[in-house]
Amino acid sequence: MPREDRATWKSNYFLKIIQLLDDYPKCFIVGADNVGSKQMQQIRMSLRGKAVVLMGKNTMMRKATRGHLENNPALEKLLLHIRGNVGFVFTKEDLTEIRDMLLANKVPAAAHAGAIAPCEVTVPAQNTGLGPEKTSFFQALGITTKISRGTIEILSDGVRNVASVCLQIGYPTVASVPHSVINGYKQVLALSVETDYTFPLAEKVKAFLADSSAFVAAATTAAPAAAAAPAKVEAKEESEESDEDMGFGLFD
Repeated sequence: MPREDRATWKSNYFLKIIQLLDDYPKCFIVGADNVGSKQMQQIRMSLRGKAVVLMGKNTMMRKATRGHLENNPALEKLLLHIRGNVGFVFTKEDLTEIRDMLLANKVPAAAHAGAIAPCEVTVPAQNTGLGPEKTSFFQALGITTKISRGTIEILSDGVRNVASVCLQIGYPTVASVPHSVINGYKQVLALSVETDYTFPLAEKVKAFLADSSAFVAAATTAAPAAAAAPAKVEAKEESEESDEDMGFGLFD
């Protein structure tokens, strides 16, 4: 069966809205953010025989509603609420019953980047208990974290947003001052590298930039120091084991 063209589909959609507005004396305007096709199908099935769900583009729903104002001027009140991802639920039943059925199909959805929460959400500072492999999830949501004892720990409530806003408007706060100091130091350091102006902390950076072999020397000196620490630990463990081998117990 060939698919109907766009003009025919729009015409049938307008006729369907007008018919539903005439046939049903009551309707809900419901939000459909983060509602998948499977969940929408379940909602339609649960409301079958009691209500009709109609989704569509806001411009088309507003246009069809405006065209029907002559027959029902009270529909003008609906126009103000046709904003965002919404749809109509037409019914002849008791509104409280239908509302309870709609709420029964409301399920929590996982947060993802770019999603707008339907209510105020605060992520408290805490140890999440999640492994390091979940770090990218928090990074996508813009939540500052660190790895503590093999698990992800959220640093503080809302600090990232506060610091970002304060840095943009130039208003110093406890959250933004460390970033302001670091950014200022980076700018002074960059200026020192590009000009003859210098200061003690910039000398080391200039030395590294002038002689790349200095990086290799710094790495080689750091490596033996790191290897020496486990050796000391092993030596201590061996001395403890030798004491235990002497045959003296707790009650000897």
